Amino acid sequence: MAADDRVQPPAQDVSGPAAGPATAATVVPRRIESLTGLRWWAAFFVFTHHMSNLAPLPIREFLKLGTSGVTFFFVLSGFVLTWSTRPGTAAGTFYRRRFARIVPAHVVALIPAIFVFYRFDPPDNMFWIKPVSMTAIVLSLFLLNGWSNNPAILYGGNPASWTLSIEVFFYAFFPFLQRATAKLKLVGALVFAAAAIVIACGYRLTQYNWVDLPTLPPPLLHALAFLIGIAIAIALRSGWTTRLPPWLGYLAIGVGLVVLTYTFRHPGKVPFGTEISVLQKEILTLLYGFLILVVAARDLRGGRSLLRSKPLVALGQWSYSFYLVHATVLYAVREFHGHSEPASWFNLTWYAGVGAVSILASWLLYKFVEHPLELKLRGSR
Repeated sequence: MAADDRVQPPAQDVSGPAAGPATAATVVPRRIESLTGLRWWAAFFVFTHHMSNLAPLPIREFLKLGTSGVTFFFVLSGFVLTWSTRPGTAAGTFYRRRFARIVPAHVVALIPAIFVFYRFDPPDNMFWIKPVSMTAIVLSLFLLNGWSNNPAILYGGNPASWTLSIEVFFYAFFPFLQRATAKLKLVGALVFAAAAIVIACGYRLTQYNWVDLPTLPPPLLHALAFLIGIAIAIALRSGWTTRLPPWLGYLAIGVGLVVLTYTFRHPGKVPFGTEISVLQKEILTLLYGFLILVVAARDLRGGRSLLRSKPLVALGQWSYSFYLVHATVLYAVREFHGHSEPASWFNLTWYAGVGAVSILASWLLYKFVEHPLELKLRGSR
């Protein structure tokens, strides 16, 4: 999951030589608060997937796609950074703000995770508890674990940190990419997105059908999502928009998830079923990108949105902390309770209980660590 700022307009930066003088044509990006509310639902989708390891529901096969919530966050990250980064912002300033945004909560959330996911003598019947490995923990602490395809390293420390290591890679090259794409308009955004899609899909299909290509590390495999988010922001920033209603985006996501679930289980019954399954991540990237596009466009038109309600915006603000702590809470509960079988709708009570505890923990982490330390490290009031 990506850790992003709220989607809001920065103060216009016209002080540097690259910015030029302010004019009447200078447009300050508008706040797109609905995307903050939408972040909560993406984090909750990840939560529903992990809950299958404690209290499965009859739709557990569908909820396996809850892992795609992190794909949504990668797309959103590219969009948010492109939309809100001020012209002329120095790379050092950008990196300091990103450090302030993700590191404090990550370090604090890692501490209880170590006690839940590691033992010197792990029990055989608890697959999530691993032998103590300082290598895995240290790589997780410094957000380098995402460059390994070894599960013991990739999901080391706090298992949620693997997505943060991918975000750090995106942050590393974003200032340079932002400068390279600063003058692109709609056509440039389309060419940029098309090139990224062709390369990503070409790699997947070539690896599966023709050539045994080496498996790329996760930061490279997920780069398409970040680049698509950038392309969407460039298109909207150029003045182009769409009047497609947001419900069309929700419908596309719902239908897409159902089709992908069915295709993955029955690839022979769907035309090009194997190819669809191979390109599942890329398809979900485009679906989530479409959803972000139509929701953002609606906000820019001034349309009404339940996603901008105070409860959802608050949950969206806590979603990063929620993502960091929910698996720790879940597996701590499982250690003492065990696994609820069989799959049943009565297990929704466990969803409510574990979800409530995770939300409370995320609020505490946000209020006393994430938010105040971010402001302090950024030098903001």
